[in-house]
Amino acid sequence: MILQHKGSPIYYSDQGKGTAIILLHGFLENSTMWKRIAPRLAKKNRVICIDLLGHGDTACIGYIHTMDMMADAVQTVLNHLKIRRYYIVGHSMGGYVALVLAERLPDNIKGLVLMNSTSKPDSDERIALRNRAIDVVKHNYESMVKMSIANLFKPKNTIKFAKDIAWLKKEALRTPLQGYIAAQEGMKIRQDLEVLLHFSPYKKMIIYGKNDPVLNPETIIKQTHNTEVKLVELPDGHMSYIENESETLQELTLFIE
Repeated sequence: MILQHKGSPIYYSDQGKGTAIILLHGFLENSTMWKRIAPRLAKKNRVICIDLLGHGDTACIGYIHTMDMMADAVQTVLNHLKIRRYYIVGHSMGGYVALVLAERLPDNIKGLVLMNSTSKPDSDERIALRNRAIDVVKHNYESMVKMSIANLFKPKNTIKFAKDIAWLKKEALRTPLQGYIAAQEGMKIRQDLEVLLHFSPYKKMIIYGKNDPVLNPETIIKQTHNTEVKLVELPDGHMSYIENESETLQELTLFIE
């Protein structure tokens, strides 16, 4: 379904009945990433998947899409659907957006799940990598996008999940150049929201890959010291919903039930 936000379309899907669960995709993904997980969760819950700014069927609205701007778009959908209380699950960049919503609306959140994501801002090294990626993508968009997707998997899984990777690359290329750059620029300047893991009224879970090539597991674990955050370690890479699909679904189901 399409909704207007600041004069531009936002795409979302809405399936099932019951407890509301909001699913937010990562960078270069879109709501189709949940195609295997959403229908299963929707058997007992109401599941809303949203294409974030500049991804999938949601338009770009600027040359920088901050995490706050993305959260604004999500709020537009939730207000339209009159959904007040919900669980929110964010994969990678979607986790950064989920954190913003959780900070803004703590009374609306039943539970927060960061999947292959972090509450910390970019390090100087990560910002430098994003800047290099932005420079390269302006001249060789397709190759850069395809390489970015393949690099998210544990190396030995690239053959095992070759079909999934090919599909992900196809979906990633639906993100326009402006959407790519705007999201990278927005992620570079996001806030440190680790405080939410320590002082917030809702339950929290972080799912991470032991061999994630993007996020250092040690930094994830460190963020949860002296908190009540449920920490779930899976054996593979950054794409837990594909590399460890059954375990991811099981953990989400248990957390929501």
